[in-house]
Amino acid sequence: MDAVPPVSWRLRTGLTSGLQTSWKLIKYVIPLYVAVDLLKGTPVIELLGRWFAPMMALFGLPGEAALAFVAAFLLNLYAALAIMAPLDLTPWQITQCGLMMGIAHNLLVEGAVLGSTGTRGGLLTLSRLAIAAGAGLILHLLHRLGGG
Repeated sequence: MDAVPPVSWRLRTGLTSGLQTSWKLIKYVIPLYVAVDLLKGTPVIELLGRWFAPMMALFGLPGEAALAFVAAFLLNLYAALAIMAPLDLTPWQITQCGLMMGIAHNLLVEGAVLGSTGTRGGLLTLSRLAIAAGAGLILHLLHRLGGG
């Protein structure tokens, strides 16, 4: 039976691992948050929001939320959160984004990994997008039926 490592080693290992994880998150979150917050003062976010508004309205979301979806689909959920934070979304809209992004996120990397296992990565990626859209439509419908 292996001996339990000393507390000092566990603390050092835990802190090192925690700092490495924090640094990975900070590299995405802070620059994206600042960029979106700065862009809110320009016509760029408004123009993109208007362009995506018809599609995002299907899910009860403002057009600007599409930027967070692009980040979630191409990068990861942390990047999406960094973009969502300065958008002033309602709690329900954040829930809606979380549901859909939780189903379909990091599509490029995960699709490539799935493809390397011999599965049809492209088909599975499209399936995840379709399931996310379906879940988003259902949640929006339920929200509207509930008086939201």
